[in-house]
Amino acid sequence: MGQTPRTLQPSLSERHFFGAELRRLREQAKLSQARLGAMIRFSSDLVRRVETADRFPSREFVEACDRALAAGGALVRLLPLLEEERGRATLPSGPTRAGALLAAQGEEMPGVADMVVRVPFQPGVLDRAALDWLNASAGPRLSVAGRAGSPDQVCEEDLDSAEAALAMFRQLDHTHGAGRVHAQVQRYVERELNRLLASPPASEAVGRHLYTLAAGFFELCGYQAVDTGAHGLAQRRYLRALRLTEAAGDRLYGSYLLAVNIGHLALHCGHPEPARRMALTAVRGSEALLTPAVAATLHAVVARTHARLGREGDCLLHLDIAEKQLARSKPEDEPAWIRYFDAAYLADEIAHCFHDLGQPQQTQRHLGDALTALSPTHVRRLAIDTALLASSLVAAGRLDEACATAREAVDHAARTSSHRCLQRIVEVQVDLEPYRCKPEVREFGEYVHHRLPLAAV
Repeated sequence: MGQTPRTLQPSLSERHFFGAELRRLREQAKLSQARLGAMIRFSSDLVRRVETADRFPSREFVEACDRALAAGGALVRLLPLLEEERGRATLPSGPTRAGALLAAQGEEMPGVADMVVRVPFQPGVLDRAALDWLNASAGPRLSVAGRAGSPDQVCEEDLDSAEAALAMFRQLDHTHGAGRVHAQVQRYVERELNRLLASPPASEAVGRHLYTLAAGFFELCGYQAVDTGAHGLAQRRYLRALRLTEAAGDRLYGSYLLAVNIGHLALHCGHPEPARRMALTAVRGSEALLTPAVAATLHAVVARTHARLGREGDCLLHLDIAEKQLARSKPEDEPAWIRYFDAAYLADEIAHCFHDLGQPQQTQRHLGDALTALSPTHVRRLAIDTALLASSLVAAGRLDEACATAREAVDHAARTSSHRCLQRIVEVQVDLEPYRCKPEVREFGEYVHHRLPLAAV
């Protein structure tokens, strides 16, 4: 009896992603593992072990599979990612490994990291960007060039591979933080995505898909820039993503970028009023197109800005709209990029609102809902929300619970390379500062020094 194929998790690592792509292409070609092995002159067992992510493939194996499966270079272009993961696997584990990774990234471009972090966030340019988006002409702005069937044309198969890569990078980012992933994403953008953008699309539909997909990559690059503390760079990446949605004629995704990404960034940088304007512009500029989940997300951001400004009534009004809209949402009717936004994510937004409004009990209630439903693979979000829970417990005067919860947050944060996680751990310590003479607070400070020295204050 045939063995049931092992279920792969393409987002777990580059090796899993490659194995899943190899299996997909092989099955699409209607080849067994034995037949493919015979064609490429490698054993069927090696094909099986590569597909199940038990073995790193050699360059010769990858090139042979690419030829045999007529992949057009899709498998070969994954080699740099595989080689990077193979190199990481030889590093020591734990904090030493993370330090080695960050040091290696710094060696690639000495001095550049510091310069990038110092690029300032500029709230003054946001209103013009929002106005340009609001007044953009309807419909895509792209041209279909090149001869039909030309080998340099971008087709849907190219975009399928790029979409799978983007999904993988997003999951790796959620799990590990940007510090360990952003260099790989940047290389993919420079080598593969830019090649696709420079080539003529096979049709207008392919062109629209390409620009929307490219916007997704630059959204991720912006999110990762936030996660490494490079807020000015994040702003530039988000604005480029916004322009790409204009070129694709994708107003719905543009509204999301304007409110959720750019609005949240302005909030993160301490500019709630520009954030409010971005979110409201997004709502008004896409009102006729909004799906329930997108509407819920946009109104949640508007609520966040009002909470930061201390306007409780306005905040609660928009939270009510967000909850009612999300209750109407059916995932199958929503764009793929918004399906992550469920009751748990809304609970997270609500908790942040109540934290900014100074209501710790409400913060704790909604954080409980968010944390209970959060996937264990979303380590960065676990760290940030657990740290926020600790801060709310401090505000409620429950020091023992706050310190115990804060330790959990440190443990989560230590598994990532995320500036945002470090920042939240620092904020917990600042919240605990008035109680620094308490033994449990001193012990927590020592724990941070030992477990996560970069966040120690």
